[in-house]
Amino acid sequence: MKNLNKVLGITVLSAMMIACTTNPITGRKSLQLANNQEISAMALQQYRQTLSTAKVVKGTTQAKSVQNVGLRIKNAANNYYRGIGREADLANYQWEFNLINDKQINAWCMPGGKVAVYTGIMPITKTDTGLAVVLGHEISHAIAGHGNERISQGMIAEYGGAILGSTISNGQMAAIFQQAYPLGAQVALLKYGRSQELEADEMGLYLMGMAGYDPRESQPFWQRMEAASTGNRPPEFLSTHPNPDTRRADLERHMPKALAYYKASGGKL
Repeated sequence: MKNLNKVLGITVLSAMMIACTTNPITGRKSLQLANNQEISAMALQQYRQTLSTAKVVKGTTQAKSVQNVGLRIKNAANNYYRGIGREADLANYQWEFNLINDKQINAWCMPGGKVAVYTGIMPITKTDTGLAVVLGHEISHAIAGHGNERISQGMIAEYGGAILGSTISNGQMAAIFQQAYPLGAQVALLKYGRSQELEADEMGLYLMGMAGYDPRESQPFWQRMEAASTGNRPPEFLSTHPNPDTRRADLERHMPKALAYYKASGGKL
């Protein structure tokens, strides 16, 4: 029995090592056990259901900005991954960028590239560059596989070693996905961990620079977000984020690299 437990332990450890994914932009490692195609399919269904009950804005200046800025950042990410020979990582993403008429100060992105921006955050973005801070951050959550990471954590917590034998049913996987990405309006309340938020800040800064948006505008944007807090309650977009001092310090630490990407894209320093 001891030998069997030892073998099982080694098997679990080996499987987790194989499932460990390294972000090529930030270098952060994360455990991603779930099947990305399955997650994306569930995300698409959830996204469609959410949009069916939301007031989606089409054809306005703001809606066009969400589309245009999102596509620029998405294209910058694709170019970067192609340049390092990892274009296959993003090959199955089917990007959508929609503006939703809702006063919440929020935006989110589901696995596979399904993005929603709420009209409530648009006055705080002020410009396309401010919007690039938001979309760079949200796109980074998707590209970094934060959805897979969160679902993997749920799989381990719920089923432990059973995941290694692929014994989780479709229904069980759907239940874990629902916990990570609630249905309908509740999806706006989805939470990422602090390490994931910090990575999205860093990666988003680089992506906006690659896309030709000045990353120095990130600091003023986050200051405006902090100012939008009412009493002791921050906007949902900030609910799981690090404290402002930590964010400012991190942004400054990553700024030289972000500015290098910005300069390489043709931006003026």
